[in-house]
Amino acid sequence: MDYQTGFFYLFAAVLLFAAYRVITARNPVHAVLYLMLAFSQAAALWLLLKAEFLGITLVLVYLGAVMVLFLFVVMMLDINMDSVRQGFWKHFPLAAILGGLVAAELMAVLWAGFPTLSASPDAAGAGVNAANYSNTRELGQLLYTEYLYPVEVAAVILLVAMIAAIALTLRQRKDSKAINPALQVHVRASDRLVVLPMSATQKAPPAAENTAAEEGKA
Repeated sequence: MDYQTGFFYLFAAVLLFAAYRVITARNPVHAVLYLMLAFSQAAALWLLLKAEFLGITLVLVYLGAVMVLFLFVVMMLDINMDSVRQGFWKHFPLAAILGGLVAAELMAVLWAGFPTLSASPDAAGAGVNAANYSNTRELGQLLYTEYLYPVEVAAVILLVAMIAAIALTLRQRKDSKAINPALQVHVRASDRLVVLPMSATQKAPPAAENTAAEEGKA
C-alpha cells in the first residue's frame, strides 16, 4: 500500500467519524464544528483525486463562508434542546426508512456509474498529467454544455431561496423588536423629557410628626 492509499483511508475514516458525530452530537455548536471537519476531509480527498478546483472551492466557499455563517447563527440562537429532542423516537422509523432509501439510491448510482467511467479523448491522448490539460477547464465545459440545464435550474432555485429569505426578513411582525433609525434621528428632548411644575413640599414640625407617629401606633 502506497502513501496515497494510506492518506485516502485516513481521510475517509476521519470523514465518516465526523459525519457520524454531526448527527449524534448533543451540542449544536459541536455539530457544526464536526461538519467543518467533514468538509475539510472531503476537500483533502478531492485533492488526492487531482481535482484541485473542487477541493479549493470546498474550502473557500463552505469552510470559509457558509460554515462560519452557520456557526455564528447557531451560537446566536437560543436553542432549547429539550424541546428539539421531543418526539425523536416517534419520527425515527420514518427518518430511518427515508435515510435507507437515499443510501440505496446513492449506492445504486455509484455502483452503476463507476464501471462506465472513462477518460476523455483529449486527456487519453495527451495524458492526464500533460501540461495542456486542465481539470477546471474540463469541468467548465461540462457544466455549460452537457449539464447546462441542471445548472440553470439550480441557479433559479438559489435565486428563489435568496428572495424568500429577504422577504421573510423584511416582513412586518408584531413581535419584532426592530428599531427604525429614521425615528431615532428625529427624536427631540421635549419628546423624551417633560418638566412638570410642582410646589415645594414643606417639612412638618416635630410636634406634628410625634402626633402622627402616636396615631399610627394607636
